Amino acid sequence: MPAAERAPDGVPPAAAVSPARNVGRAGSALVTDSSAALPTALVLRHAPDIGLGNVAGTLAAHGYAVTTLDAPTADLDGLDVLAPDVLVVLGGTEGAYQGEIYPYLTAETALLRRRADARRPILAICLGAQLLAQALGARAWRGEVHEVGFVPIDVTAAGVSSPVRHVAGVAMVEWHHDTFAVPDGAELLATTPAYPQAYRIGPWLLAVQFHPEVDEEIHRGWVRQWADEIEDGTAEQLTADRARFLDGAQAASRAMVGEWLTQLG
Repeated sequence: MPAAERAPDGVPPAAAVSPARNVGRAGSALVTDSSAALPTALVLRHAPDIGLGNVAGTLAAHGYAVTTLDAPTADLDGLDVLAPDVLVVLGGTEGAYQGEIYPYLTAETALLRRRADARRPILAICLGAQLLAQALGARAWRGEVHEVGFVPIDVTAAGVSSPVRHVAGVAMVEWHHDTFAVPDGAELLATTPAYPQAYRIGPWLLAVQFHPEVDEEIHRGWVRQWADEIEDGTAEQLTADRARFLDGAQAASRAMVGEWLTQLG
């Protein structure tokens, strides 16, 4: 399926949320919490209906004021990407390698490189992990396996001593076809039989292919909109798996992201 028509590598249909309240409509180009005294998190999303989902609550619990920018329409070249305390990069319908089709991806890759060069904290999810890998000099491409559903995560020896340890053996939500090579200097933290699933550099950079943001609302919308992409099983099976696995996935995700935020100091 052409990249513009296929399901996103990260498609949570939820609005961005600040630590204490809804901070704007999902379709707005800029959604912000004005609590300047709080630590700040900048979120880059790639479609108006992509939000933080489960991650929003974890940022809230750690006191972050959240600002969300729509990458396709934002002035990324003029963005002070070093200013926020944390940068979160979400998924989208694009392929990380499609900068010629979606020029904002080129600008986004450049700003990720600037932030990484400064060793400023980055949390990258699915497409975000692929864009970040490119920014760090590695490759992203369309893989052979369409990984969809709740898939148990295998944690590497390096992952055992990282925040990703919380998802060891947990069935996490996957919905992607694209993948990445682990960048030079990064540690591979987790895998599935099909793909690498997480990498880090020091305490400040964490990138995951699976979806820590997925909550029940997001998953329901996902299955409803992209049921035709389910190759192994059915929409009914994914719905049953949601009842079986989602609570554990969300709890593991909160623990993972929470530990990562805590270790930032």
